[in-house]
Amino acid sequence: MDVLVTGGTGRLGQRLTAPLQAAGHTVRQMSRRGTGPGGVRGDLATGFDLTSALGGAEAVVHAASDPRGDPWQVDVAGTRRLVEAVDRSRMRHLVYVSIVGVDRIPYGYYRAKFAAEQVLLASGLPVTLVRVTQFHDFVDTLLDTARRGPVLPVPMGWQVQPVDVGEVAAHLAEVVGRPPAGGVVEYGGPEALSAADLARAWAGVRAPGAHVVVTPVPGKLGAAFRDGAALPTGGERGRRTYGEHLRG
Repeated sequence: MDVLVTGGTGRLGQRLTAPLQAAGHTVRQMSRRGTGPGGVRGDLATGFDLTSALGGAEAVVHAASDPRGDPWQVDVAGTRRLVEAVDRSRMRHLVYVSIVGVDRIPYGYYRAKFAAEQVLLASGLPVTLVRVTQFHDFVDTLLDTARRGPVLPVPMGWQVQPVDVGEVAAHLAEVVGRPPAGGVVEYGGPEALSAADLARAWAGVRAPGAHVVVTPVPGKLGAAFRDGAALPTGGERGRRTYGEHLRG
């Protein structure tokens, strides 16, 4: 199929081209600037060039997001613009990349992702919503940002199940070729770990001498992560562990 990847220059979007092409698809990567081989221009925040970017697309992997900016404009309104610009006579599968726990974790960005899911479910398009867990390198970034000199504070009791971004890309390439699920499926890493376990593993490789300090996080957000809201309840699993990622 002719597959358009939104967020084509992002952490995941960049990794999608190879497995999609290996599966026999023609791939175009959409971004605001349309840079790189196979790059096409399209702006979810404004709708600029969306119709031309989507022209001819038989499948879309919707991986664009704006967690650091205004996700309600890009993730929610942008998804609505995408739905309006799709050629419904050609569209065979729209795969949306979401996050495990968006329906259970009271966090603003997650609420926006959940709202974008509802836009797609109401669109009448052939959709599959793939909720994935946090990427290994995203966990690295969070821990590196949290470290304060020799001290590495982490939330007490938080549970996560990080996954390799390359395995997510390969899985999404498989999902594209399957019949649309018409709802939510999940994909996570091979093992559930506490934030403290992740921090100790990371510090042992990336910041020797750092002291992990476990800190209680009050409120509904902390309770959700402690109760396992960020852990997948079903679906397929990756194989590469966080420890293997750190050693790799």
